[in-house]
Amino acid sequence: MSAMDDYLATLRELEETGSAAIRTAADPDELERVRVEYLGRKARLTQLLRGIGELPHEQRRPAGAEANRVKRGLLELLEARAADLAAGVAAAAVEIDATLPGRERWRGARHPCTLVTDEICEIFKELGFLRARGPEAETTWYNFMALNTPLDHPAADEQDTFYLDRDIVLRTHTSPVQARVMEQWPPPVRVVVPGVVFRRDPFDASHAPAFEQLEGLAVDEGISFVDFKASIEYFVHRFFGADVVTRFRPSFFPFTEPSAEVDVSCTICHGTGCSACKGTGWIEIMGAGMVHPAVFDNVGYDSERYTGFAFGMGVGRIAMQRYRIPDIRLLYESDIRFLAQFARA
Repeated sequence: MSAMDDYLATLRELEETGSAAIRTAADPDELERVRVEYLGRKARLTQLLRGIGELPHEQRRPAGAEANRVKRGLLELLEARAADLAAGVAAAAVEIDATLPGRERWRGARHPCTLVTDEICEIFKELGFLRARGPEAETTWYNFMALNTPLDHPAADEQDTFYLDRDIVLRTHTSPVQARVMEQWPPPVRVVVPGVVFRRDPFDASHAPAFEQLEGLAVDEGISFVDFKASIEYFVHRFFGADVVTRFRPSFFPFTEPSAEVDVSCTICHGTGCSACKGTGWIEIMGAGMVHPAVFDNVGYDSERYTGFAFGMGVGRIAMQRYRIPDIRLLYESDIRFLAQFARA
C-alpha cells in the first residue's frame, strides 16, 4: 500500500469514528470532549493535516483537499449537534408542569405608611400646609435646645440617645425641621414634615425604636387654641370618618404651652379594648399644643406678635387604625403577603 493509500484510509477511519462520536454525544460537555479529541490542536486529524508535507509532491494537493473535506464535514456535523443539544436544554428549561396550580404574578405595592403619609399631607394641603423635609442626623441645638429643651432637662433624658458625635444625634422627632423652616421663612408659615425618627422605645404591639413621624406647624398673627383644635378635628374626621371620636388630654411638652395629647376612638376594636389600644378603647395619635414663646424667640420670631400650634404623630399608629392592623411590628415585616394587601388594581 502506497503512502497516499495509507493516508486516505486513515482519513476515512477518522471520518467514520468522529461522525459517530459526534452524533451520539449526549450533552454539551461530552460534545466538547469529542471536538477536542477529533478537531483539537493535538488531534489525529490536525496531525494528518500537518503531515501532508511528508507526502510526495504530486500527492500533496489531492491529500490536502480530502483532509479539508473531512474536517469541514466534522465541523458542520459538530455545529448541528451543538444546536440540537442547545434546543433540547432550552425546551427542558421552559417545560411547564400543567398539574401545578397557577401562580399569580406579584405586583409591587406602596407601604401602608407611605400611603398614609401621602394622604395626611394631602388633607393638610387643603388647609394651606406645604410639605417640608430635613436631615435625619441633627444637631443638639435643633433637636433639643431650639425647641426649649435644655440638655439637662428631664424631657431631654427621655430621648437623649443615638449620638453620632458629641453634638450630632439621630433626630428623635421631626420638630427640628420646624425650627429650620422658621429660621428661613417669615410668618405666616404652615408646613407638615414627614420623616424617620429614632427613639429608645421598646419594640412591642404599639411602639418601635425607629418609625415614620409627621409633624405640623402653623404660625401667624391671631392663631388660637380654637384654631388648633378645629384643624385637628378636621383632619381626624377627614381621615378616619365622621363617626370617630376625638379626645384632647392635658399634657406637657417643652416646646408647646398649653400642650395636649390627642386620642381617637380605636377603630380596630371600636372601643371594646384590644392589644393595639392596650384595652382602653383609645389610641393616642399625636402630641400637640400651642407653640411655646421661647421657641419663637430662639428662631427670631416676635413672640408678642405671633402665635401658632404644632403637632406630631406616629404614621405607623395612624396606619394601624386605617387598615385595622393589630400589631405595629407587622409594618416592619418583609413578607410580601402582608404588602400584597395594599396593592392597587
